[in-house]
Order: sequence, then structure tokens, then C-alpha cells
Amino acid sequence: MKFLAEINVMPLKALLDPQGKAVLQSMHNIGYKTVGDVRIGKHITIELEADAKEVAEAIIADACKKMLSNQIMESFEFTIKQVK
Repeated sequence: MKFLAEINVMPLKALLDPQGKAVLQSMHNIGYKTVGDVRIGKHITIELEADAKEVAEAIIADACKKMLSNQIMESFEFTIKQVK
């Protein structure tokens, strides 16, 4: 079966996000004064073949832990759906 994984990797909330802070400051400078916080991360999509959704989930979780995120500084979450 073919699956599509949608993965979001974000900096941990406890860590400073300089890119997010720069965007926040720029938004305030151009008039978006009501914006309170900006965090910048990565969005990754992966198509994969697996025998079952549980197998696909295990593959993606392992890839996120080993390669797609830095577990010391980032968290990740993902969804997987079957595609035709």
C-alpha cells in the first residue's frame, strides 16, 4: 500500500527561536501588532510503500528520530494517510 506522511518539526518551546523572533519583529514593524509569537520549523512530506499503516508509522517515527529532527532541540509530529 502507498502512504503519505505529513511531518512537522519544530524547535522545542524552551529554546530560543531566533528566526521566529526576527519574523515577529518584522511583523510588528509592518503593522501586525497583535501577533504575539512566531515559531519557525520544517514541514516534510514523504511518500512510502508499506504493508500496513502501523508499519508506515514505525518507519516515519524512526526516520524522524534518526534523521529528520534533532531530538535535543526539536520535536516532531506526523500524520499518515493511505493514498491510491
